[in-house]
Amino acid sequence: MSEPLPELWLRGLAFNRAAPSDVLVRLVDRAAGQAALLMCEGRDLPDAVIDAVLRHPDTVIRRALARNRCVDPARLAPLATDPSGLVRGWLAGGSRPHPRWVRPLPDDILVTLLTARDGGEDGKVTEDEIISELESSRQIPQSFYRSMAVREHPELRIRATWRWASLTPAQRAGLLDDPDPAVREAAQDRSWELDPERVEARLSSVGSRSRPFVLGRCALSPALVEQCFADGTVRPLARNRHTPAYAVARLARHPEAEVRETVAARPDLGPDLVAELRKDPDDDVRMRARLHPFPRTWAEYGAIDAVIGHGPDCACPTTEPDAEPDAQPSPDWFAACAVSEEPVLRQVAASRPDLPAELVGTLARDQDEEVRIRLACHHPLAPPQLLLDVFVTRPAHRPHLLTLPAFPRTGLTGLVGHPDPEVRALAAADPALAAPPLDDPDASVRRAAAANPSLTPQALEALLADPRTAEGAASNPSLPVPRMHALVDHCLNRAATP
Repeated sequence: MSEPLPELWLRGLAFNRAAPSDVLVRLVDRAAGQAALLMCEGRDLPDAVIDAVLRHPDTVIRRALARNRCVDPARLAPLATDPSGLVRGWLAGGSRPHPRWVRPLPDDILVTLLTARDGGEDGKVTEDEIISELESSRQIPQSFYRSMAVREHPELRIRATWRWASLTPAQRAGLLDDPDPAVREAAQDRSWELDPERVEARLSSVGSRSRPFVLGRCALSPALVEQCFADGTVRPLARNRHTPAYAVARLARHPEAEVRETVAARPDLGPDLVAELRKDPDDDVRMRARLHPFPRTWAEYGAIDAVIGHGPDCACPTTEPDAEPDAQPSPDWFAACAVSEEPVLRQVAASRPDLPAELVGTLARDQDEEVRIRLACHHPLAPPQLLLDVFVTRPAHRPHLLTLPAFPRTGLTGLVGHPDPEVRALAAADPALAAPPLDDPDASVRRAAAANPSLTPQALEALLADPRTAEGAASNPSLPVPRMHALVDHCLNRAATP
């Protein structure tokens, strides 16, 4: 059974890019039903509409805005102190489903959420639950984590101690000598992570879920290293930069290929071990060992490790690169990766959004498909034709590619007859089409065709009356504004009628 026309019209109007503020403001109403929530969460909004949502008495409306990834996040600042903890929690949790590109929240919002003394007036969630949502959302940039050690608010400096191993020696010393006693106590408590004897003593009280974290990041005593070899829990040691050299050598000869593979690209691996691992019977181990001398810093090791093994359909979320010089490999290193004979290193280079334009052109023609895919998904200068090619061949990347400014929207006539309806829907929206495919058997294609701006207002009237095309016609930017208001009048008056 098809949906009632008024619901289709409202949903279409909510996403009509030509709809003025006064039309959209009228949709900020629970009488508009699901269309109001979809609009508040799913599209860019003019300031007047944002203001109307921020003032709206209905928590559900404000909560929808809290997950909007299209609006400037600075405009969402009032939601960080919203009376409803659910609104704050949705802001902290970010967009759902999580987008490929995770946009960081501004510092003032982060400070407000992280230092809140309560979870809101409605008592639905606690401040700790909100913070947990924030920390798992990837909306906190690395630059903010680093700055917490010197932030004015003591609560933030206490939180900085939770990442003790990631702090600089100067930051650790400053926290241990902090003027606030609570900060000093927290710093002293967390300093065990780099004290091998304290790590060994503490491990017995650490839960099984946290044990791999400790073994993978903390300084380890010789006795603890031996214990790991004895009970077969050495995999975390293979990544731990504090693992002593003698243990690294043993791991390089471990019977499990996965352990040897992880060790093979460590920046502290000696030339003898590199030569040995390049002859390993396992293909992946040999590949990792071949990457030397590229991974000479832990930042380079991390950049390589973030790419290896993810596959062409990897949709892992990404954040902006860390601006701290020591936290990222140098531009020259990425440039060297771009011209390497190793496909993995070219994939690493293609994942870097600030790679120079001349290298982008080379990688766009790379014979390795994963190189081309990573370039399309990560670099703003990726050629439009490459974006389109990846869209057609790799459905996993379509939601992300459609958000990119360079993605082509015209010249798609040749795809109208494509067997994949998602591809046909893209082509159906091309304004250069002589005849949008309004009779396509797939609903999404008909909706896109009805939204094609090449259609005249007169043609749209018939489409508005047909449930198969009504939503697309209402979202068509060619629809006259007076007609938009008339549709809203009809829908809201109908909703108000008992």
